[in-house]
Amino acid sequence: MKRNKRRDLLVLLNEDHRSKEAIDHEVEWLHEVLYHVEELDNFCKAHELIDVNRYRIYDNPDRVRKAVLRQSVKAFEFISNKN
Repeated sequence: MKRNKRRDLLVLLNEDHRSKEAIDHEVEWLHEVLYHVEELDNFCKAHELIDVNRYRIYDNPDRVRKAVLRQSVKAFEFISNKN
């Protein structure tokens, strides 16, 4: 599994109550969670494509993937989070 070890994270913790090992474990856990969240399949499931030109909203993950990976940007097409 390829993981992004060069990620910049700002983690605010109270170090008085945690050891260095506990903090390292917490950061590794955050890397694991973010790895799964940032996968393209999960991103496409959580977003939708709003096409103002056709007055349509597409929630099909394949169509969202094509729009995200497209080299050129189409006018009045937006990627929106379903939340």
